[in-house]
Amino acid sequence: MAKAKTSFFCQSCGHSAPKWLGKCPSCSEWNTFVEELVEVSTHPAEIWKTKTGIKPSSKPKLLDEINFENHPKLICQDPEFNRVLGGGIVPGSLVLIGGEPGIGKSTLLLQVALALKGPKIVYVTGEESDQQIKLRADRLGTKSETLYLLTETNTQQIFKHLVDLEPDLVIIDSIQTLFSDKIESGPGSVSQVRECAVELMRFAKESGTSIFLVGHITKEGSIAGPKVLEHLVDTVLQFEGDRHLIYRILRTTKNRFGSTSELGIYEMLGSGLRPVTNPSEILLSQRDEASSGIAIGTLIEGNRPLLVEIQSLVTNSTYGTSQRTATGYDAKRLNMLLAVLEKRGGYKLGSQDVFLNITGGIRVDDPALDLATCLSIVSSYEDKIVDSSVCFAAEVGLGGELRSVTRIDQRIAEAEKLGFKEIWISKYNLKGVNYKPKAIKVQSAATLLDVIMNIWRKK
Repeated sequence: MAKAKTSFFCQSCGHSAPKWLGKCPSCSEWNTFVEELVEVSTHPAEIWKTKTGIKPSSKPKLLDEINFENHPKLICQDPEFNRVLGGGIVPGSLVLIGGEPGIGKSTLLLQVALALKGPKIVYVTGEESDQQIKLRADRLGTKSETLYLLTETNTQQIFKHLVDLEPDLVIIDSIQTLFSDKIESGPGSVSQVRECAVELMRFAKESGTSIFLVGHITKEGSIAGPKVLEHLVDTVLQFEGDRHLIYRILRTTKNRFGSTSELGIYEMLGSGLRPVTNPSEILLSQRDEASSGIAIGTLIEGNRPLLVEIQSLVTNSTYGTSQRTATGYDAKRLNMLLAVLEKRGGYKLGSQDVFLNITGGIRVDDPALDLATCLSIVSSYEDKIVDSSVCFAAEVGLGGELRSVTRIDQRIAEAEKLGFKEIWISKYNLKGVNYKPKAIKVQSAATLLDVIMNIWRKK
């Protein structure tokens, strides 16, 4: 038996060091290093190799010799889930999904597994009993004859069952509860999470089985465990939303098989998560009376155009330092737009408190929302109402000019589909418009002040 080896790991980022350090050289966090037992013996042969005869390809192949005709994607019944994965579940892929406790990660994956008819699925749980999973499945109201439940946390025992069942899809809930006999430290430690993830990745690639991992997150909102966990997997999904609200957002932060800007929106109901196929309708609030400080902007998330409502509240500052608060919006970009409005537009916002909110609980970073944000702030500052049938799609430069944005045709088409009568864009976008709208008027301007003057000239 080999001598036991120990090492020090950063609990924040997973950086390893031969001795204890006060400050992590990787993430600069203090007092995060803990000593862990790394390994006690040489690694035994993987069980799936000896029983199934599957071996990794060691012979070089020509690129033209490789095909996927016999390994099609698993298409889920959930269109939002297919969207964020890039069109379906790729065989042999390793997907990590993270989110706050109670946000609905287990419910989402169980719902996807129950809806898949035909493929053999194994749901491995280390946090709940099989009776608890059965109660959740009964609440979802869907039955499956190909879904197996396994309550186990030892990876070697899990692989034995997987070799016998030969499933098409495996769900691990969660990666922090698993442990490997190769590592002597406890479940959830940095070395255990890394080792279990490596074993699951090798099993997925060599057997062609798709695996979903549920991961815990830290108080900062990042996935707990070593950063190498996110590098190992093919796709990283983040399940976001306020647990006190009914809407949830599934966002892709890494995807080797599709876009990293896709998002899916769900509505949390008593019977499970309902996919929202037209998210613009929930992002635009229904109001009985018009009010100032509200403007509608267009953004692109992946391949999907969305319209969101931007709300602003501008009030006199009570204290010496003005407050700048943004919810769902980049605070630095808000400060930049406020500086442009004060310098180029002459609005005295330095002595004003400014509060900005993106409705629906969504986070945005599309620069095409600049014009709508500025109009929302000016509307609240001057207490003037922006017509609810008007929307905006343009980036604002530091000189107050309107800059062109990408995929303007999709933005105009989405606004027309939702019944808007007018959309304001940069005049430099006009030559790139190929879409011929029938029910919406496309207005163009060169500067931010041109739009402000024309919006309220009719009032």
